[in-house]
Amino acid sequence: MRVLIINTSERIGGAAVAASRLMESLKNNGIKAKMLVRDKQTDQISVVKLDRNWLSVWKFVWERIVIWKANRFKKNNLFAVDIANTGTDITALPEFQQADIIHLHWINQGMLSLANIRKILASGKPVVWTMHDMWPCTGICHHARECNHYQEECHHCPFLYGGGNKKDLSTRIFRKKKALYQTAPITFIACSKWLKKRAQDSALLVGQTVLSIPNPINTNLFRPRNKQEARSLCRLPQDKKLILFGSVKITDKRKGIDYLIESCKHLVEKHPESKKTIGIVAFGQHSQQLASLLPFPVYALDYVSNEHDLVNIYNAVDLFVTPSLEENLPNTIMEAMACGVPCVGFHVGGIPEMIDHLHNGYIARYKEAEDFANGIYWALTESEYPTLSEQAARKAVSHYSESIIAKKYIDVYNKITGKYA
Repeated sequence: MRVLIINTSERIGGAAVAASRLMESLKNNGIKAKMLVRDKQTDQISVVKLDRNWLSVWKFVWERIVIWKANRFKKNNLFAVDIANTGTDITALPEFQQADIIHLHWINQGMLSLANIRKILASGKPVVWTMHDMWPCTGICHHARECNHYQEECHHCPFLYGGGNKKDLSTRIFRKKKALYQTAPITFIACSKWLKKRAQDSALLVGQTVLSIPNPINTNLFRPRNKQEARSLCRLPQDKKLILFGSVKITDKRKGIDYLIESCKHLVEKHPESKKTIGIVAFGQHSQQLASLLPFPVYALDYVSNEHDLVNIYNAVDLFVTPSLEENLPNTIMEAMACGVPCVGFHVGGIPEMIDHLHNGYIARYKEAEDFANGIYWALTESEYPTLSEQAARKAVSHYSESIIAKKYIDVYNKITGKYA
């Protein structure tokens, strides 16, 4: 069986990392998998890059211009929405022609247009679409937040300036998607049960198959190692309890930086001694800016893409925190847990499916910085830490290891092609 995985990027962003890991998982389990991307970051021969020229750049710019105009020429939320009005026809590519299954992932920002997806469906090849956010089941947004218009029909979009109107851009794209999805069946895969529920609630996906399969992780690579050695390799202090916070862009408000800052202040106010015992390790763009914002020493690292380096970082710390306000199934939590690192996160998206409260980490009440601080303190000082660490690693192995996830996808492929292994 040949599977073609399609994603805008090969390695940048959570969806790209998850899609790449799935490709490797499938290959390790007997599936001939390739990945088609617009932006390639490695020399992996099974990853095929689309030809990029001035036209492909213009397509990306044109989509932003249309959104900008609909947003009354305001930059607000310019990248929080996508309309898929431009893209590349991939149906003539040999990789597409040879594939038995077309597996879509995150295809926005000029990778595929709705018209391109229509041609894919018209080819008659079975299509699986892994949802890494809500975009496939909404009009234009990636995370609907408190808005539930997608359950009937998108309108008055809160991501458009002034709240949109009755027949705004979100309405028009919603109707185009609805017509598209009726042309041929698509098997939608949500990475979390939370996202599956949102997808099933959407008026766009009525009558469609919606399943839930988490992302995979290589638990032979991401596993507990010697903490002292890891700290030496990362040049981190041996005498502190280290908390890790990471994101592609540290200053992204959606990743909850403001709540992390507030939580740390609560922690110091309530437990002044922590100022001497705790350190913050931060990786991602602009991580150096945290030094002046947090009451703890900050050990800033740049964005890390090499997985072997990531393994060392996770194993060097005592706790991973994710105060993110919008999440599906974060790779970072999965990576930390696989390395035996307990996690603290808000009760949002798929995070409560990953972190079992007081068992392998702590789930804080949404947007409550003080409770988030309580979770940090509990994990570092009041819990049975060795047991907490062991349970975190065990959860990753039992729920997210490559062989388990690959088998679930292979079962889906076999079912929709009428083949059975």
